[in-house]
Amino acid sequence: MALSWALAALSLLPLLDAQSPVCANLTAEPITNATLDQISGKWFCIASAFHNPEVNQIAGTLQAGFFYMEPNHTNDIVLLRDYQTIGDKCVYNSSYLKVQRENGTLSKYESGEEQFADLLLTKDPGIFMFGHSLKDEQNKGLSFYADKPEVTEEQMRVFHEAITCIGMQKSEISYTDAKKDLCGPLDKQHKEERQKEKEGDTALG
Repeated sequence: MALSWALAALSLLPLLDAQSPVCANLTAEPITNATLDQISGKWFCIASAFHNPEVNQIAGTLQAGFFYMEPNHTNDIVLLRDYQTIGDKCVYNSSYLKVQRENGTLSKYESGEEQFADLLLTKDPGIFMFGHSLKDEQNKGLSFYADKPEVTEEQMRVFHEAITCIGMQKSEISYTDAKKDLCGPLDKQHKEERQKEKEGDTALG
C-alpha cells in the first residue's frame, strides 16, 4: 500500500514553540481562499522524516513523487491527484481532502479513520510542509514539498531547521530523487485525456 505523504498525519495540533524563532515561523495558520490558491497546482515530494521507525521506513520507499491539488473554495475540499514511484513502479491515486479552515489542517479518510495534517506555509511560496502528529513524541513527523523537483540550499535549510525545531535528527530524513520518477508518461496521458474531454465539452456546448 502506497504511503500518501499528503495524508500521513494524525494531528490537529499546530507546531509552535515560543522559545524558538524558527518554530514560531511554523505555525499552522487559519486557511483562507488565498491559502488554497497558493497550494493549488503541481507539487513535488522532496523529503520527509517520521520519528516512528516503521513509518519512516515506509516513507523511505518513496523514490520520487509529485501531486496536483485543485481546491474548491465553496465546498472546502481539495482534489488530490497523487503520482508516486515506489519499488520501480508508478502508483497513482486520486482522492479528496477536507479543509478545516480554522484549524489550518487538511484531512482524508483512510482505512476508516480521518487523518489530519497541519498545513505549514513558509515565507517562500515555492515550498510548504505538512506537520504530522507534532505533539506525539513517538509519531511526530514533517514532510516537505516544492513547486520544482529540486530545491535550493536555502529552501532545504528551512526544512532542516524545522526538523531540528521539533526535536528530530537529520539522519531521520528520507529524500526523494526526481531522476527516479516513472510517472511522467502516466501524467502526460492523463493530461491528454483531460484535454480531449475539454475539447469534447466545448464541441457539445
